[in-house]
Amino acid sequence: MLELHSYIAGEKLPGNSMLEVYNPYNGSLVGTVSQATLKDTQSAIAAGLKGGQPLTRYERYEILDKTKQLLLERKEMFAQLICAESGLSINETLYEVGRATDVLSFAAMEALQDDGDIYSCDISPQGKARKIYTCREPIDLAVAITPFNHPLNQVVHKVAPAIAAGAPLILKPSEKTPLTAIRFTELLYEAGLPPYMLSVLVGPTKEVAQVLVQDKRVQLVSFTGSVAVGKSIASSVGYKKLVLELGGNAALIVLDDADMDLAIKLAAEGSFRNSGQRCTAVKRILVHKKIADTFTERFVEEAKQYTFGDPSDPATRVGTVIDEPAAKYLEEVVQKAVAQGARVLLGGQRHGALMEPTVIANVPRNAQMVTCESFGPLAPIMKVKDLDDAIALTNSTVYGLASGVVTQNLEHAIKAIKSLKVGTVNINEVPGYRLEKSPFGGIKDSGLGIKEGVIEAMKCFSYVKTYSLPW
Repeated sequence: MLELHSYIAGEKLPGNSMLEVYNPYNGSLVGTVSQATLKDTQSAIAAGLKGGQPLTRYERYEILDKTKQLLLERKEMFAQLICAESGLSINETLYEVGRATDVLSFAAMEALQDDGDIYSCDISPQGKARKIYTCREPIDLAVAITPFNHPLNQVVHKVAPAIAAGAPLILKPSEKTPLTAIRFTELLYEAGLPPYMLSVLVGPTKEVAQVLVQDKRVQLVSFTGSVAVGKSIASSVGYKKLVLELGGNAALIVLDDADMDLAIKLAAEGSFRNSGQRCTAVKRILVHKKIADTFTERFVEEAKQYTFGDPSDPATRVGTVIDEPAAKYLEEVVQKAVAQGARVLLGGQRHGALMEPTVIANVPRNAQMVTCESFGPLAPIMKVKDLDDAIALTNSTVYGLASGVVTQNLEHAIKAIKSLKVGTVNINEVPGYRLEKSPFGGIKDSGLGIKEGVIEAMKCFSYVKTYSLPW
């Protein structure tokens, strides 16, 4: 059992009040974390603003690269920790550590990249013999609030770009999966990160998150999580930069000209990987009516290969969702869909926090399962008449994060890209596919259209300064 601590600029908080973290699969106590108070939160803000000697670009590169090497050396330990506190299968958590090392690599590389533009002022009759230059300066202090579904990668996606940009950061991880975030913070300190650059706080919302969000000295809040919390933050954050990466209801559209083998593989991977707990996971499978029966029959057989059970067993492909209440919600939306006429073809049962990989057909378009985000290993299959019908159905929800289209017709692909009201459209790939440095984000209730990904995040953690010189 681990006993970890919140950190203020490298200093451990004493364990006056401890948060206990339990394994969702077997209920065992994984670890405890000392919780911050209002006073601690204020101290963290002051420490970040006080700052220290600014890091050179090369120093930022060295720290990020060293952290990557340390993470690779301890890959198994981090994977096991993520598995224990989140219930995700060990195969998924090993993959997550790999993704996190990619983020660190890209952030390290970007830290070395020069930036800025040059404008000659004599290109206008009103101009002068001057040149205008731009550069990027780090903001004074940022706050990052991360979710439970990727306990490491979501943290790294916020922390690494902040370091690459040179911006001090206060991290508030999910209280459901804080252990990985704290271990990663310790890794950064070990790699040489100056303590003022990062604090990590776990504690009551009113004493930590709410204070951080509303403090006028904080210049950026970057939040990944639920729509409800994101909108609450937006209403109270005040005059500062805001980055919101919220929910999703991604559709995988399978047209009648699709490569059937590919479509089945993408539907299964998109629905069941990470226990379906990804904002870009496939939440709706929209299949052309001409091939729907054949697709469904073959998809059920593929879904049977996604074994579920003990997350620590390498043979398990689908572990638990985050906790039993989350699994109960999934079970309820399946039952409601069945009451409306849907048919469960595979799974549908809950065992504590473990929800079986579930294939359900004939799902009504107004079922709660598909109008709201069902954060788990559910694969609802819905028939569509054609591409226009699929586009209209995809766009019918309040979400607008990502989608995938399986087709061999270029015109269909182009039409989908132009017509789908989402932040990402992937052709012949799962909705969530991306490179860790490429822009990522949604519109509508999925976000404000501000992108994340290493390069875009670095822009958020900095601002453009313009200056000019006679030339």
